[in-house]
Amino acid sequence: MLKWYQETENQHDVFVASRIRLVRNLTHCPFPVKLSGEERKKLAEKLEEGLKDIGSVCRKDFRRISLSAAGGTEREALRERRAIGAAGAAEEGMESLLLSEDETVSITLAGDDHVRLQCMSGQAELSRLWEEADRLDDYINERFPYAFHEKYGYLTAYPTNVGTGLRAAVTLHLPMLSAGKRFGKLVAEIGRFGVAVRGVYGDGNETYGSLYEISNQKTLGVTEEEVITLVKQMADRLAASERKMKSVTLKSHRTDMEDEIFKSYGVLRYARKLNLKEAMTYLSQVRAGEMEGLLQFKEPVNICRLMTEIQPANIRMLVPEEEENDLNQARAAYIRKLLPELV
Repeated sequence: MLKWYQETENQHDVFVASRIRLVRNLTHCPFPVKLSGEERKKLAEKLEEGLKDIGSVCRKDFRRISLSAAGGTEREALRERRAIGAAGAAEEGMESLLLSEDETVSITLAGDDHVRLQCMSGQAELSRLWEEADRLDDYINERFPYAFHEKYGYLTAYPTNVGTGLRAAVTLHLPMLSAGKRFGKLVAEIGRFGVAVRGVYGDGNETYGSLYEISNQKTLGVTEEEVITLVKQMADRLAASERKMKSVTLKSHRTDMEDEIFKSYGVLRYARKLNLKEAMTYLSQVRAGEMEGLLQFKEPVNICRLMTEIQPANIRMLVPEEEENDLNQARAAYIRKLLPELV
């Protein structure tokens, strides 16, 4: 079964992914950080047993992954694919993960919070994801009563999640906008509305591949519908700015843009070694060219799949063990294998 980031149908020029995440805790039960290792393990087992039939709600097959038993590379690969958060990948704990086969639904149990429920999609569809997450949330709550305060809403391990416990996020591909001098100012302006803009992949303050996630900062004193509407509006605003800049560039510097795109394709098609920054930069250029019709592939491909699967932990898991010693070589070979020829 294809994962959500591998789908080749209905790809959008700017919108790459949508995400809804809910965090919940059980009533009359301390936060996981206050539990001993054995207590945390028992909590995870109790939650697993109570949610063993949760696939019936969303008509998906789930597999259970013990994050405490998983190796560091596997946990980091799950984080790179955005199935778990940074906390779940960083340390060995007693958390369990219920992950649907297409990885659109992930439920982390006994992590920072008792339940971390996430729904993902490769489309711009926050409203549909919220409806699905809400159904799953109701199913869980029927079996495990949540800690809820009439004034403060859902109680969470971190104060930044108190209230709705909801994080709505949209991932955008912004190669033209992020390269402009005004991008930082634009991000600051949008931040005043209560949303954060951060790079999805990168090193430190540098973003690779021009992928940015827009998400709400406020969870208290707002409704779920207000959160989703705000994130949609800000994502649409950034997308409109990207399209405008791309249109202007195509009119005034079309040949230069085509030159960069085809050079990037040539490097990806024939390079024998690529570090992560190089690969992400060239893939970003090629994706922009494909979305604008400047180049066409003989076979359908999702460039964002390549961007995900060439991340350090994922490429380690995808290539033979003997190739792990040179990830730059393995990365280049993997791209050559999956990147189709041009028409």
